[in-house]
Amino acid sequence: MNKSIKMSRKRIPAIRSGEFIDYKNISLLRRFTSEQGKILSRRINRLTSKQQRLLTIAIKRARVLSLLPFLNNEN
Repeated sequence: MNKSIKMSRKRIPAIRSGEFIDYKNISLLRRFTSEQGKILSRRINRLTSKQQRLLTIAIKRARVLSLLPFLNNEN
């Protein structure tokens, strides 16, 4: 019987080694939000749970300081 062999591939990290999750880093935060302005899930972002929590806090701070929009209604 043939057992399926799970091929492991090397995943590219979502956050590079030199990047820090901060509310002032708008270009980084925009990569993790959808076109509607929603925060993408951890499964889609390929982040650890700690990174996802830090990312969520940073996005919410940037929204309150009006660096990022709450909703993106350009239609």
